[in-house]
Amino acid sequence: MKGLYAIALGITAIFCLCAIPAGAEGTGETKLETITVTAQKQEENIQDVPMSISVFGEQDIEDMKIESVLDLADFVPNLLIENNGVSGMNTPSMRGVVADIQLLSVSTGLYVDGVALSAPLGYDNEMLDIQRIEVLKGPQGTLYGKGAQAGVINIITRQPGNEFVGKVSVQGAGLLSGETDDNLKRKLTLNLSGPIVKDKFYYAVAGQYFKKDGFIENTVTGEAVDDRENRMGRMNLRWTPSEKVDISLIASHNDVDDGDINGNFTPEAAAMFGLPAPQDRKVASEFQGYHDLKDRSQSLKVAYSLNDDYTLTSVTTNWNFEMDSNQDWDFNPGTMTHIRTNREFKTISQELRLDYSRDRLKWLTGLYFDRKDYDQGGLRETFMGDIPFRQITQGDTYACFANLTYPFTGKLSLITGLRYEKEELEFDDGSALKIEDSWDALTPKIALNYRFAPEIMAYVSAAKGYRSGGVNWYAAGNPDVLIYDQEELWSYDLGIKTNFFNNRLTLNATLYYMNISDMQVSEALSPIEIFTTNAAEATGKGVELEMSARLSKGLSMMLGFGYNDIEFDEFSDALGDYSGNKAPYAPEYTANIGAQYRHPVGFYGRVDLIFNGKIYTDKANQYERDAYELVNLKLGYETETFDIYLYGKNIFDKEYNNDAYFDGFYTLYSDPGEIGLQVNYRF
Repeated sequence: MKGLYAIALGITAIFCLCAIPAGAEGTGETKLETITVTAQKQEENIQDVPMSISVFGEQDIEDMKIESVLDLADFVPNLLIENNGVSGMNTPSMRGVVADIQLLSVSTGLYVDGVALSAPLGYDNEMLDIQRIEVLKGPQGTLYGKGAQAGVINIITRQPGNEFVGKVSVQGAGLLSGETDDNLKRKLTLNLSGPIVKDKFYYAVAGQYFKKDGFIENTVTGEAVDDRENRMGRMNLRWTPSEKVDISLIASHNDVDDGDINGNFTPEAAAMFGLPAPQDRKVASEFQGYHDLKDRSQSLKVAYSLNDDYTLTSVTTNWNFEMDSNQDWDFNPGTMTHIRTNREFKTISQELRLDYSRDRLKWLTGLYFDRKDYDQGGLRETFMGDIPFRQITQGDTYACFANLTYPFTGKLSLITGLRYEKEELEFDDGSALKIEDSWDALTPKIALNYRFAPEIMAYVSAAKGYRSGGVNWYAAGNPDVLIYDQEELWSYDLGIKTNFFNNRLTLNATLYYMNISDMQVSEALSPIEIFTTNAAEATGKGVELEMSARLSKGLSMMLGFGYNDIEFDEFSDALGDYSGNKAPYAPEYTANIGAQYRHPVGFYGRVDLIFNGKIYTDKANQYERDAYELVNLKLGYETETFDIYLYGKNIFDKEYNNDAYFDGFYTLYSDPGEIGLQVNYRF
């Protein structure tokens, strides 16, 4: 099968090259659009930025039907977002670097309008009125600090202006399989924006209601286990009192009412407890579990142009996340493992930066501060008795940073940056255990890019990222492992960015090599004592390839491919030696191939093929999830104000369950395919 994937990718690339006449000049309709990004917190052409970046504009998001952050991963080389069975608790893996979900930390940062979601609590959020998504691959510690060890997902919502625009979208779909009766999905979205006072004051409001029936049956209650309902809203007020000042206040609110765990015991785990073998997509719990989330954020951005070259920018953010859940992790009428949890996460941050831009010379410098408050507790009910737990964490982070793009010649430029960051942490388990600790890090970056021709730029870079240390809050009886330290990563990238055939073909490629030290892993001190420590060293290498081609007026193709190989160099504990093993949740490859046609009279069609390679789910490489492939399809008719689409996601209803979760103890079910109808009206 691996050979078939490589052949498919090669044929597609050759087809695209051959399909574009070498002498074609093209027209405005046959050229690819120039893409402007803010990856380095200054506006730049994506083809000038010396890093691997995937960018999706408003039209791309609509065409690819990217409805959530989970969907986004299908189109980004070397990005995997793994479902952990419940909403708001998904694990991002970039270039094979992943954080343990139990640590409530991330290796890939997620930002929405500058608000950092500094825990794995938002990686399945629905998209709403998005202008652009930028996915930066490789360490971004210089400009983004902690949590950006392997990359950053930067989501920017649409800014209002003088034009009044509105859109209503209605969507209904049926799931292609499931054990419940309804198997329906419905969504209603409304966007409005325009001026309140022309040239001065503007607004944008957006709202969404989403409901999806569950596909897992509780045979005791007769109800679906995993129904989901989501209500989301966002408001943006923008004020431009003069040509030099631009102020935006953005507030969002997201409520999710979810059901119980999207999974079951494996047959082996059920046999351990003397239970019958589980039925596919059926559980037998004596109560209806729930998982309710509330996600609120606010950001205030003030940009002041001191003159044509200098801009002073302030970004103030506030994020509040609450979770209340009661889940049955034994999937049976008895009380073996029931977990009630209440979590509240609060983060406020302030960033102040000054940037300069003239021709090819650019620099910026800035200061950053954030304060986080995490309070989580609950009760674990087991057949051996009830176990209460509590974790209260407070921390402050201080940072200063600078970044410079300096042109040596008309073709050669230096990009360099440095960030110093210090984090102070206070931990309290609600009883006798109280801990204070701190970490600091220097995260430099240096890159050289050389423009061989106006259409060809190559670069080489070295960058450092890190992930904060933390507390094993359940290790009160073993003070030697209470604290684990920060993890550090160096990445060395060699890349090329090209445009061919009068900007009808874009082809970008990156090779990288990573060295990870003091890797945070679950180390077994004995068969029953397992804690997070810095016991491992690892190296990784890989490639990322992205291509977009405008074959003719209306016909486009796109391709993404990522190969990744990350292994433990040193890692052993009381249960074994894992040196040479693959890191968990690091897919060997990811790929997507897509083609779309938009006819002038309004007909539209698109097909996407999505490939994900095999992953191991444990450090011993004993458990794995096989490679899988998905097919998405979208057909429709578009007018200036009205669109109608028939779409399908995973149209062959491929199951790609994780049958090896938690060292083979649980099966987490993949979502079934869906076929639906979507109608848009713009005004």
